[in-house]
Parts: sequence; structure tokens; C-alpha cells
Amino acid sequence: MQISDVIADMLTRIRNANDAKHATVDIPASNMKKAIADILLAEGYIKNFQIVEDGKQGIIRITLKYTAGKQKVIHGLRRVSKPGLRIYTNCEDMPKVMNGLGIAIVSTSKGIMTDKSARAANVGGEVLAFVW
Repeated sequence: MQISDVIADMLTRIRNANDAKHATVDIPASNMKKAIADILLAEGYIKNFQIVEDGKQGIIRITLKYTAGKQKVIHGLRRVSKPGLRIYTNCEDMPKVMNGLGIAIVSTSKGIMTDKSARAANVGGEVLAFVW
């Protein structure tokens, strides 16, 4: 089965595994998904991720993070820019997620980064997702 929006599929897999309180979730690998997983790890939303070779494109195995009482660290994931409606922004109008409590993942000309680092680098781009 061919998936038209692979980023939305990744976010949905993480959201579903998080709601079901799974320890890990497997996602088909790509460079963009690796960059998104790297941002989630750097911002503290996931414990770890590793690339598992399967002879094809590979698999990203994400280890989800929970607090002491098995409370979810990721409260929400939302895809913003979709294949049917792309959402672009410049660095001045970069969205703030939950007044700075969450992050926006932005695809810029300098790579995939958070809204904070895009403002610091003074670049705009396509708003891929919100995480809070």
C-alpha cells in the first residue's frame, strides 16, 4: 500500500502507540523522518530512536517516553502542512505552539528544525507539525 503523506503516517503511528502506552513504535525510515525523530529526541519528547536495517529502506524504532506514573510526555501531535494544502511561513510569523510550551517542526532551506532554531537562524519554511 502506498501512503501519500508519510509524515502524517509517522505522527499517527507515534500518537496511537503513545495512547496505547506501548514502549516502542516502528516506522518505515526516510531521511526526513530521521530528522523529525532527531528533533523529538533533542526536545525531550522521546527516549531514544534507532535505525534497524531490514534489507529495504530500513525501520526507525522509536522508544517512547513516559513520566513516573505512566503519564504521556507527548500530549499532542498535529500535522499542519498537508500535501493538498502546504503551509509556509517566514521567520517573523513563525507560529508559537501553546505560547512556547510546545514546538513547531519546520522544513527550511537549512534543514528540518524547530520554530525556535528557525527564528534564531532567521529562516522561514514549511510548517510540518506541532508537538506539545
